[in-house]
Amino acid sequence: MSIVLVVAVSLVTFLQLIIVVSAALELRGAHQLRQNRFWQRVLAAPSPPRITVLMPAYNEEITIVDSVRSSLSLAYPDLEVVVIDDGSPDGTLDQLIEAYELVPLQPIFRRSLPTAEVTSMYRSRVDPRLVVARKDNGGKADALNAAINIATGDLVCAIDADTLVNSDSLQRLVVPFLDRSDVVAVGGTVRLSNGGIVETARGLRPGIPRNIWAGCQLVEYTRAFLIGRLGWNRLGGNLIVSGAFGVFSRDAVLAVDGYAHGCVGEDMDLVVRLRRHGYENKTAGRIEFSAEPVAWTEAPERILELRNQRDRWFRGLLDVLVRHKRMIGNPRYGSAGMIAVPYFVVVEALAPFLEVIGLGLLLWGIWDGQVGTGQLALVGASYSAGVILTMVTMIMDDVAFATFSKSSDRAVLFFYVLLEQFVFRFATIWWRMRGAVRFVLGRNDWGKQNRRGVTRA
Repeated sequence: MSIVLVVAVSLVTFLQLIIVVSAALELRGAHQLRQNRFWQRVLAAPSPPRITVLMPAYNEEITIVDSVRSSLSLAYPDLEVVVIDDGSPDGTLDQLIEAYELVPLQPIFRRSLPTAEVTSMYRSRVDPRLVVARKDNGGKADALNAAINIATGDLVCAIDADTLVNSDSLQRLVVPFLDRSDVVAVGGTVRLSNGGIVETARGLRPGIPRNIWAGCQLVEYTRAFLIGRLGWNRLGGNLIVSGAFGVFSRDAVLAVDGYAHGCVGEDMDLVVRLRRHGYENKTAGRIEFSAEPVAWTEAPERILELRNQRDRWFRGLLDVLVRHKRMIGNPRYGSAGMIAVPYFVVVEALAPFLEVIGLGLLLWGIWDGQVGTGQLALVGASYSAGVILTMVTMIMDDVAFATFSKSSDRAVLFFYVLLEQFVFRFATIWWRMRGAVRFVLGRNDWGKQNRRGVTRA
């Protein structure tokens, strides 16, 4: 078993090193793109593709007005925003009616995807680009499908209702669609709004969270997007576009019947189905990630809410891998079947179990006197590699984007890097084990997160 664990750790470390190198090369290309301002061609184009922002909302009365204002402030020439109130029992719809002077519309649209009943529709008198619909509760996937039915754009951008988006993000996200004809989805970077301050409707000034759980998530998000997502562009494309921020071809989404009902990881499932559809029908199916477009979302700061979130994420991962198990190691699905899906099986799904087994054997060996200096050094090297990888990520972020320029902020980030690796990591392993048990038991509930909202200047 020790040999198996050593081989597994070595394989994971080698794969992560490849992804880091790939991400560094992609980041250099993104830097050159930023210098050339290629993305500004979107504004100069005679007929840029119309984009509909899809915003499902359930009990979002605290953040919904700011989120809609942020979406309407996006610097894009042909924009529509569709908000779907998924039967919220709070004042989500009332906040929108008051803030944007909504007037009733007849709910007439093509129902291409089956959804729960849309009971009412409104258009803003202040900004006609805003359409709001209220429907019977059916879950996030159902709300997104209803928004896709109502949308009139060639491209649809899924944004969570607690998310604030930088003003130039849509221009940057559209670039891969203009560059390549086989792109069906592009994901952007998601950063944490915790600790930040909204200075205008167009952006947020980032800050270091005071809450330690949010601080650890800040480090984790930076590594996940800047390394994990960016690195896959050169390795055959991504399997995930964050549900909080991504642009999709509406026709491609309709071709795979939209978001799946009853799937906890509906965002990852949609991306995998888009890739499968491309391989099986020999059509477009490339998924890109762009580090430049940024959206800001609020991370849970209470431990129970964080536990429920990570429990749900892991159940979603296992659900998607089981649904698409035929792709694992299948050359029919190209790089997705031979590289991406096996990586997610080994590194994302099995690694937590292997780590628990390894730690259990380590403790047993220490108690039984069979663990020597060599084994302890190997374990220390493994966790040190995790710290080094995360530090490299934070340095890359600092060089490329200068998100946090103060020396005091960097010192706090270093503390969070250590805390994330040696405390938060073990907490997430436990929560993922809990999620695995609940997945076997057939649980598909989401849990609840209470929003605090962002601080305004």
